[in-house]
Amino acid sequence: VWMWCAIFAFLIFSLNALSAKAFGESEFVFSSIKVLAIILFIIVGGAAMFGMIDMKGGQEAPFFSNFIAEGLFPNGISALLITMITVNFSFQGTELIGIAAGESENPEKVIPKSIKQTVWRTLFFFVLSVTVLSAMIPREKASISESPFVVVLDSIGVPYAADIMNFIILTALLSVANSGLYAATRMLYSLSREGMASPKLGLVNKRGIPLNALLITLAIAGLSLLSSVVAAKTIFVFLLSLAGLGAQIGWIAISASLLAFRKSYTRQGGKIENLKFKVPLYPFIPILALLTNCIVMISLAFVPEQRMALYCGGTFFLGCYAVYHLRVKKNKTIETPKQEVELNAGKKMVI
Repeated sequence: VWMWCAIFAFLIFSLNALSAKAFGESEFVFSSIKVLAIILFIIVGGAAMFGMIDMKGGQEAPFFSNFIAEGLFPNGISALLITMITVNFSFQGTELIGIAAGESENPEKVIPKSIKQTVWRTLFFFVLSVTVLSAMIPREKASISESPFVVVLDSIGVPYAADIMNFIILTALLSVANSGLYAATRMLYSLSREGMASPKLGLVNKRGIPLNALLITLAIAGLSLLSSVVAAKTIFVFLLSLAGLGAQIGWIAISASLLAFRKSYTRQGGKIENLKFKVPLYPFIPILALLTNCIVMISLAFVPEQRMALYCGGTFFLGCYAVYHLRVKKNKTIETPKQEVELNAGKKMVI
């Protein structure tokens, strides 16, 4: 296990250390394999769901029977809420569009297009695949010990289903590691440039890569491997919850920032029609996003195994917020020293 982890860590590090282009192209390859697999699964699983492909053992096509067998929420709405943090952990990465905007060419055209494509692709790949899974697997047979994709493919009679899905899952995990390393590195770089982290983390090499930030991110990420040998059953769930909480905090901040930005923008005389990308159904969409993410975050308090993530993560984020505001307030009270600046015409101006 350690050998494979070292090999993959070196691979992901090398891709991120080469250039942003190397990261983007490798992420395209990883994602393409994952996307192709999901499309094939939706086609094959959907065909079996509606009886177009015979099931193994002569089973009848389920159609939508598993959806209505025990009602929509057999264990109540609370069961849905307490699983949302794990679900949202799996949806992390959509916010990378904003992070990558700083290194993209012509972001005014590329970013709005990427946002729209992400929405439609999420609806297609996630909703359709989960619909097929839910239709093909009765609730009492659903288990966390075996991949639901493998269960469906086995029920259809696809040979080597487990091996195929293991390869695809491994590729998907490499994609997550690749994008996560990129995002965390750029976050550290941005914090450094804004004076909220060590200046050394803002240094870049000849290729424009913040190598110091990349190295420290990889080192801290490597600590997660200890969860495989130390309290594996508890620490893994804690890390999973903490990662999900990080996504919640990020999306809450994005929603709140949008509301604050629009309010400030119009107050300063800005015109909405001049915005390059306008959120549809504003302010309903950001308010809905803000409320639902807050509800999911609060739901952690009702899950004993995940409660520690809320206590530790919540305290940490509040601490960061307090330190930031104290620094901003302190910087505002410090008088900027006057200095002479050369102008193009050879004159000097005191600022």
